[in-house]
Amino acid sequence: MELVKQIDHDMVAAMKAHDAERTGTLRMAKAALKNREIEKRSALTDAEAQLVFNTMIKQRHDSIEQFTKGNRPELAAKEAREIVIIESYLPKTAGEEELKKFVEEALAGSNLGPRDMGPAMKAVQARIQEAGVRADGRQLSELVKARLAQQAGV
Repeated sequence: MELVKQIDHDMVAAMKAHDAERTGTLRMAKAALKNREIEKRSALTDAEAQLVFNTMIKQRHDSIEQFTKGNRPELAAKEAREIVIIESYLPKTAGEEELKKFVEEALAGSNLGPRDMGPAMKAVQARIQEAGVRADGRQLSELVKARLAQQAGV
């Protein structure tokens, strides 16, 4: 709920500052949050708002890829700027070393093998969520796969 209020406050500030790009991005974010609230039929928690922001970021990454393929660098740059604005409302992203630490902690002493990818990912993601950081899913998946393969080989 705190994130929703923060978006409202920052949108008003951006309008007063005549920052059209920031205002537009925050309006899109507010609309996405409101749509999710309507779907859920109750107020959003901060964790649910973060999921909405993550979805918006993924959409923008896809758009950047398409605009780059379509030779539209100005539109790709606009999407990249929107990502920066949206990411400012999310917790910091964990680096590779930090992710390796989470993977080691979550899988230490477990007897999971390469076929136990699902339970291993859930355990690691729970650790990451407890720490209050974000992680790149692909990078995390690769680290978990490598760790499970290493455990199987031991």
